[in-house]
Amino acid sequence: MIIRFLFLAMAAAAGGFAAASAAAMPAAEPASREDAALLKLFADSDEASLKRNPINAIYRGDLRYADRLGDYVSDAYFAAERDAARADLAALKRINRAKLIYTNQIAYDVFRWQTELNLKGFDPALLAVTTVQPVDHFSGFHNNYPGFASGGGAAPFRTVEDYENNLKRHRDYVIMIDRWIARFREGMKAGVVEPRLVVNNMIDQIDLQLGQGVEGSTFYGPVKQFPETISAADQARLRAETAAAIRDGIIPAYQRFRTFLKTEYLPAARDSVGLVGLKGGDRLYAHLIESNTTLPLTADEVHRLGLSEVARITAEMEKIKTAVGYKGSLADFFVYLRQDPKFQPPSAAWIRDEYFRIGKRVDARIPEQFSLIPKSPLEIKAVEPYREKTEAGGSYQQGTPDGSRPGTFYYNSYDLKSRTTLGMETLYLHEAVPGHHFQISLAQENTQLPAFMRFGGNTAFVEGWALYAETLWKELGMETDPYQRFGGLSDEMLRAMRLVVDTGIHAKGWSRDQAIDYMLSHSNMGRTDATAEVERYIAIPGQALAYKIGALTILRLKARAQAELGAKFDPRAFHAQILDSGALPMSVLEAKIDAWIKATKAP
Repeated sequence: MIIRFLFLAMAAAAGGFAAASAAAMPAAEPASREDAALLKLFADSDEASLKRNPINAIYRGDLRYADRLGDYVSDAYFAAERDAARADLAALKRINRAKLIYTNQIAYDVFRWQTELNLKGFDPALLAVTTVQPVDHFSGFHNNYPGFASGGGAAPFRTVEDYENNLKRHRDYVIMIDRWIARFREGMKAGVVEPRLVVNNMIDQIDLQLGQGVEGSTFYGPVKQFPETISAADQARLRAETAAAIRDGIIPAYQRFRTFLKTEYLPAARDSVGLVGLKGGDRLYAHLIESNTTLPLTADEVHRLGLSEVARITAEMEKIKTAVGYKGSLADFFVYLRQDPKFQPPSAAWIRDEYFRIGKRVDARIPEQFSLIPKSPLEIKAVEPYREKTEAGGSYQQGTPDGSRPGTFYYNSYDLKSRTTLGMETLYLHEAVPGHHFQISLAQENTQLPAFMRFGGNTAFVEGWALYAETLWKELGMETDPYQRFGGLSDEMLRAMRLVVDTGIHAKGWSRDQAIDYMLSHSNMGRTDATAEVERYIAIPGQALAYKIGALTILRLKARAQAELGAKFDPRAFHAQILDSGALPMSVLEAKIDAWIKATKAP
């Protein structure tokens, strides 16, 4: 599963310091001149970043730059991002960390880690690989922007100005599409191209959007219903201008993009699917491992860890198989779970209703484990038809800090016969409560934090927390049925297999079919889901490694706290410690928990 976060890679760690845990933190001197300088650096850096990345501001509900979409493609953009990172690090070095209060020392460490990592990403050798592959079928702007601008996404449509800003962003979008073509052509000349299957998937996605026409277009959604405050004359004008923007701008741009992909780029695309088969790919993959796990791990280390976890979880699955009285092999049990109609959802409406029922059961037990609970509401929605074929089984999109747009848990009901009901409870724990919705919302709602900590995030923490949330199934009253428990193990197995498959594809030369076969033979996943997962790893290398690495770190820290605190250990306090300082890199998180353990043990 994946967060439908910002269109760009998450830029920095998200977090929140809450009063509930302040008493457990080491005492600190009152804020100093150094603290003021640090907070000013954070504020200045964030403001400059929003001007360069205006869509990030819109996701926050900040509409000062809502009349533009941003660049994200040109050399000038990357140069500005690189120069900003260098300037921020230089300013940070002028601040004496030892004179900062405790919470600001954590913020200092997170900012330094993230900015140094960002700067590594602007290495010319890495940019030579990344800039010429500007979009893919999983995380491409073409796949996210329609939902953003649909009237049901992050872009607001409350005033005439909101609608007019949307039209201005559409003009930027057309320019961006043509810039993608230019970037892809640069890659063709350099011999750095996308895998053929990624290109075919993008063509299919563009075909789906072209097939909508004008008034059936996702982009037409905002003008199908207007707020009552907008006059009839303005409604008529905006409806006509929106139709023209789609008909005369977006559709022709999509047609140009599709023609390029089909006639020029696809013949030049590579048959290999991993970075190991791409010029400069090995260096890029090493960077992606570090950026996603926040740790200096090698591909071989990750691969071995994955194999170990797969073996452990397989043993747990064998126990469930025996407990339910199934006499065949585990492989046969997988087939049984995939194919028996009683494990298939009867309808998309049933899936929706079941998630609402699961949510109510979880909410009833949350106070037993959590003292920090977000104010932001949660919505449950089906994935839109135009992207459901290649989307994961579930995902989360953050809301706005003020709650005007709730967080959203998306479930996928595409190809119902290939899906099972077994993992629904654990999926909800991961994507919704207490997973992504808690962690992201608590961070955003804390106005005392610098913006880069409220609105960013590193994948190891964000996804590691969500996977850790799945381990709370017993405490939250989930998975009491052995088949649902097997579903929980299946989801854990998915994250373990990711360590094996992602590194297999990008470091060991595995083929797409080899990766799919591995997942089918070690889990009860259907072929549709396994295929979507593997094609996701092909499109966004390294991201899937973060889940297990982050979760294992949190579990290790929890075990340490339980062992050292004994009767003093309170899960609510531990979870507050994990969440109230946000999405920390693993090394910073470990230091923070160690300090909390020491303070709690003190008489």
